[in-house]
Amino acid sequence: MNRKLTVGVSLLAALLLAAGAFYLGRKTGQTVDTSMAAAATPDGRKVLYWHDPMVPGPRFDKPGKSPFMDMQLVPVYADSATASEAGVKISPAAQQNLGIRYAKVRRTDASTSFEAIGSVQFDERRNAAVQTRVAGYVERLSVRAPMERVRKGQALATIFAPDWLGPQNEWLALRRAGASSDLVEAARDRMRALSIPAELIRRSEETGTAQARYVLAAPVDGVVAELGVREGVAVTPGMTLFRIAGLQKVWAVAEIPEAQAVRLARGQKTKAVLQADASQSFDGALDEILPEISTATRTLKVRFEVDNTKGKLTPGMLLRLQVAGPAGSRLVVTSEAVIRTGRRAVVIVRKADGAFEPRDVSTGADLGDDTEVVSGLAEGEQVVASGQFLIDSEARLRSVLGNMAAPAATPAASASATAVVTHQAEGKVESVAPDGITISHGPVATLQWPAMTMGFAKATPSAFPEIKPGDPVRFEFREGGPMGYELVSIQRLQPGARK
Repeated sequence: MNRKLTVGVSLLAALLLAAGAFYLGRKTGQTVDTSMAAAATPDGRKVLYWHDPMVPGPRFDKPGKSPFMDMQLVPVYADSATASEAGVKISPAAQQNLGIRYAKVRRTDASTSFEAIGSVQFDERRNAAVQTRVAGYVERLSVRAPMERVRKGQALATIFAPDWLGPQNEWLALRRAGASSDLVEAARDRMRALSIPAELIRRSEETGTAQARYVLAAPVDGVVAELGVREGVAVTPGMTLFRIAGLQKVWAVAEIPEAQAVRLARGQKTKAVLQADASQSFDGALDEILPEISTATRTLKVRFEVDNTKGKLTPGMLLRLQVAGPAGSRLVVTSEAVIRTGRRAVVIVRKADGAFEPRDVSTGADLGDDTEVVSGLAEGEQVVASGQFLIDSEARLRSVLGNMAAPAATPAASASATAVVTHQAEGKVESVAPDGITISHGPVATLQWPAMTMGFAKATPSAFPEIKPGDPVRFEFREGGPMGYELVSIQRLQPGARK
């Protein structure tokens, strides 16, 4: 049987069993006692606790049937606790077959920048209202449609105000009659109180005739956002005839997820890129975080002030806002190394001795391909970037094989606690590595194993130099070593000598 296919099937079976046990365990919700007293077995070994190797988290203080799987609980001995705490070890050949990649935990200078889509709106602080302070009517309308662009000082409409004729004629009559300066000045003050423009008074003085027509001019550059009159209509004091929106600066309003909005501050610099043309960009800054949140989308509205000196932005356009957050030194790890389980974030760490161990970490900002690590890792440590679930499956599979390895107790075995139990099998060598040999072997009766392909550790790298891939062999092995089982002896069989 093809070795890679066999290993893959074994790992997939273990992964499916582990997943089923996990969900079954959550469903049962059984509470277990984690404060156990050490017990002793007939062979003198100390038992720390019992557990289900398919769901290794919960610990039990006595043997029995697992509440998660249809199997007996397995004891964990005091003399094997240190080895189990060291993590699972996998041979280099197995690591290559599993396609494991590594990444280093590193420190880098990064900022919590992000992108958002904003809609252009008028900056309402730059709006100007054009009103009349006298009753009259619109004699001539120079701007006839909303959204027309106007320049500062441009004529908007000509107003005829008959109520201004009386005060002007009175003032002119006093001047012609040679009245005292106090009376003349009082008449001028009355015209000012009636909001008669100074330009109109000057023209009356130059021509000697009262003026009732005056021109309304645009106070700022912009567009006519609101047109409240038509030519020939009557106007009253305080009536808004035009509302002009300035375009020197505009607002870009965007909805930001609240998880990102909490890191925003007024004044943050922003680069705004036109959605329709990425070659056009504009400078901006965060102007205001509006105190309202959408309960449906959990977003806040944020208002950015964008420079529009060239006048290329108009309301309704879409801008892609690139918001730059505060920069600083951060500890990061590649995002694919982080396993998120809902409430936890876990990474698989490769220790100095080559073993693997899971470790809980606290993550911070998402920096694209990298994730900030707040706690749980140190700079320079190696983590598994791919193949995490295969490592977990390998560890669980070995735990199951270790459970199958307990042979029936015999009086001789009970009498000698230090006796080493060995097992024999025959098979074919698939590959040879410095740390172990992979063999496709037949059933092992003493362990109740079916035929399978697995790796066996060598005591030393130079052991069994005569063994080559493809050799039919008879071998003896025992429990132990970095792979779980270690070769005691191995000999080549002559063709046709296998039973």
